[in-house]
Amino acid sequence: MRLPQIQIRTTDAQMDLHISKPQQIIKQPNATQTIEQPAAILEINTKRGVLRIDSSQARRDLGLIGPLESIDNFAQEGKQEALQGMARRAREGRQMMESAGKDQGRAIIQGIAQQNHGPKRIPFNIKFVPSIGSVKINYTPGATDVNITRQNPEIDAQVNKPIHDYTPGKVTGTMIQRPDVQIDVIG
Repeated sequence: MRLPQIQIRTTDAQMDLHISKPQQIIKQPNATQTIEQPAAILEINTKRGVLRIDSSQARRDLGLIGPLESIDNFAQEGKQEALQGMARRAREGRQMMESAGKDQGRAIIQGIAQQNHGPKRIPFNIKFVPSIGSVKINYTPGATDVNITRQNPEIDAQVNKPIHDYTPGKVTGTMIQRPDVQIDVIG
C-alpha cells in the first residue's frame, strides 16, 4: 500500500533595505576659569639698635677736659694746696715755739728752710694714656618684627555643558519577493 506524501515548497522573502546610520556628535567645551592671586601683605617693623660710646674718661686722661670741669679741678687743687700750706705753717710755727727757749732757734729755722727748699723728688713711672677701660661702650640691640598675611587665591570656574547633537538612523525597505508556501499531496 502506498501512502500519500506531502511535499512542501517554500520561497523565502527577499527585501531590499536602505539603512541610514544614526549620527551622534558630542562636544565638551573647555571650562571657563579665572584665577587671581592677590599679593601677600608684608609688614616689617624695625627698632634701631643703639650704640653709646663714652670716651669722656679717655679724654680726661689725655688732658682734654671742658672749661667747667677744668675750673672745678683747679679750684679743688688750689683749696687742697692752701690747706696743706696752712698745716705746714702751723707745724713749723709749733716747732719754732717749742724750741725757742732752748737756744736752738737759729738751727730750727735753718732746718725748716732746708726742708722747704731742698730738691723735691717726683716718682717716675710709665703711664699708659688713655687708661685701660676708659672708653665705655654700651650697645642695645635692635629688633626686627616681620608679619606676613597670606591672601587666598580667588578661583572662579564655570563648567560648560556638553553640546550633544543626535540624528537618529532610518531603515526603509521594499519587498522584492514575497514569501510563499506551496503544499502538494502526491500519491
